[in-house]
Amino acid sequence: MSRLLAGLSLGYFLVMLDTTIVTVALPALSADLADQQWISNGYTLTFAAFLLTAGAWSDRFGARRVFFTGLLSFAALSLVSALSVSAPMLIALRALLGVAGALLVPSSLSLIAVAHPAPASRAKAMGVWAALSGTGLVAGPLLGGVLTEAFGWRAIFLVNVPVALLALALSSAAPLTPPKPGRVDWTGQASAIVALSTLSYALVEHAWWVLLPSTLAAAVFVVSQRRPDAMLPRRLVSRNLLAGAIVNFGLSGVLFVLSLYFQETRGYSPSATGLAFLPLTIPTAFNPIFTGRLVARIGPRIPAVSGFLLMSAGTLLQAFAPALSVVALALLGFGVSLAIPSLLTAVIGSAPPELAGIAGGALNASRQTGAVLGVAILGSLLTVTTIPVVLAGAGALLAVSCFLFQ
Repeated sequence: MSRLLAGLSLGYFLVMLDTTIVTVALPALSADLADQQWISNGYTLTFAAFLLTAGAWSDRFGARRVFFTGLLSFAALSLVSALSVSAPMLIALRALLGVAGALLVPSSLSLIAVAHPAPASRAKAMGVWAALSGTGLVAGPLLGGVLTEAFGWRAIFLVNVPVALLALALSSAAPLTPPKPGRVDWTGQASAIVALSTLSYALVEHAWWVLLPSTLAAAVFVVSQRRPDAMLPRRLVSRNLLAGAIVNFGLSGVLFVLSLYFQETRGYSPSATGLAFLPLTIPTAFNPIFTGRLVARIGPRIPAVSGFLLMSAGTLLQAFAPALSVVALALLGFGVSLAIPSLLTAVIGSAPPELAGIAGGALNASRQTGAVLGVAILGSLLTVTTIPVVLAGAGALLAVSCFLFQ
């Protein structure tokens, strides 16, 4: 792995680490449940809302500049977060961290596309990039627990600073990408931010009245994208974006449902629940590297379809044979780590170099939106039916969705 790829991957590692490292420290951060929810959700909401815009900025102002801005902002905001003196201050800083995280994702994808112009080399590089992000998700709860118990909650933010600076040093040789000339699509960017943030808020807080401004903003975005200089060119819109949303819909929704199942039905403790998920999370830390090599040899279609089918099989097995949870979760983990790198390679590979940032931003925005929808919809279904029925429905959706891949 080159120094540049290591630096770009560490940037995404930081983003994923920060989504989970806070979870186990929430009781130490605030005794108020509402504050705990917003310390966690504030980051997720702004991260989802700014992904599409971050992709546009990456293409418009240069991926290298946007990536470095994101890294330095992430380090500075993490340092200030460690010095927080109140829950509202920490919530506001977490929201700004979400914006900084959004800057890192499409810009790193764009730089990988420039540094690895050959499709086979690019597929392998994206496999490494995805594998390190999986490591961040796995390491988050464990590292958060160790740091909080040993040094206090402030340590979970301080740890970001040296990692961000190391990523900056490793990626210092990132290639310069020329800014995209032309007018900035402010209408498209503003309407996308409003639509995604209000949708996320409505689903997270069950504030259904917020769906009205979200729908209106989405309509404005769609109309604004008909212009020739639109932020999201029509040629980048494909069924692969919907496939990406469904992958995360299934993953996040099933994780939410199974968390309740393990703790409320099987009586597991939170730490035991985390250990129960290891068969799922461990494959996401190494299998994307294999996926990248496989995509480099045979293309993204077969690995992506196989990933959807494995996710479906794992979810259905969990629904109908819960005694085989270890096998079911392993199938789900291998499926996710086949599908997501394949989708990334397909979407970035089909976009021209000058639009790689917005292509990556669009895919990750659809994935993040799918994750929020998965938790909200599958969680709501639990109030009217049983866990096996909900899991069976999610498994069927994943099986059908393999035909979406283009």
